[in-house]
Amino acid sequence: MPLDFEKPVMAIETKIDELVAMSQGTGIDFDAEIERLRLQAQQLRSKLYEQLTPAQRLQIARHPQRPNFTDFVKLLSPGCWFELHGDRAGHDDRALLGGLAELNGRPVMLMGQQKGHGMKENLTHNFGMANPEGYRKALRLLQHAEKFKLPVITFIDTPGAYPGIHGEQQGIGQAIALNIREMGRLTVPVLSVVTGEGSSGGALGIGVANKIVMLSNAVYTVISPEGCASILWRKAEFAAQAAEAMRITAPDLMQFGIADAIVHEPQGGAHYNPEKTAEDLKNTLLSLLAELDAMSPEARREQRYAKYRFIGAYESSPAPVPAIA
Repeated sequence: MPLDFEKPVMAIETKIDELVAMSQGTGIDFDAEIERLRLQAQQLRSKLYEQLTPAQRLQIARHPQRPNFTDFVKLLSPGCWFELHGDRAGHDDRALLGGLAELNGRPVMLMGQQKGHGMKENLTHNFGMANPEGYRKALRLLQHAEKFKLPVITFIDTPGAYPGIHGEQQGIGQAIALNIREMGRLTVPVLSVVTGEGSSGGALGIGVANKIVMLSNAVYTVISPEGCASILWRKAEFAAQAAEAMRITAPDLMQFGIADAIVHEPQGGAHYNPEKTAEDLKNTLLSLLAELDAMSPEARREQRYAKYRFIGAYESSPAPVPAIA
């Protein structure tokens, strides 16, 4: 399914398909025209994806066929996935999944927000928006990983925690805050991967990590651009301007020292080649785990704490000293 800004390329590719079909049906040679259009489509595609705006990256991050958490689990740990269910209080939130897996033969704890590839799946997983019981399940798995010295890898892809009455009644704010505190106390290596959109406290509830990895078209932000536009301009139509101003893309966050690594996606987005994206992601995760393995447990905890204390810090020049008359 093409995105809005991809439609000019799709129009050329549709014309190519029509010429190929006509050539096969009539025997008329359209090879020169087909080759010209293919070259034109490739040039347009290259130019398009080299100059993506933040709003366009956000569209790619939200693409319905973009690899989700379970897709990455199957690609990173084929045949070695054991899901752990429930928050031990009678609930099993399907918006946030987690369990045991292997990464190159090494046991790890994986967890992440789960979106669907269609309406039925999205309704099952609440569009990746977890309720308090989802964050309580995540906390249980984090404690399990700490007890058995398992590295934790979290996958972030959510527009935010579920903003409904149930979440408020059950203490969504407290659940997220508790996770943030407890993730800060872990001594095992913790990696977070932003695979799509990471928004608001719903993302941070499983995102306090030693290292943050972002796919190149992923975004990470304190609020969705639509939400920001609704607050500042009172109109969600200004979302593109908000996305530009908020500096939400992977290169921006690398520049700010928030993201630590970028995994470059195939042209068009990760959904064009999930296998290649997962392979590159796996290599990045293994490299970062090796770096964290070289640190002591206490050093890992201190590094994680220092990383989040640094976020938002800035330096300004001291005020000039007034001249004495």
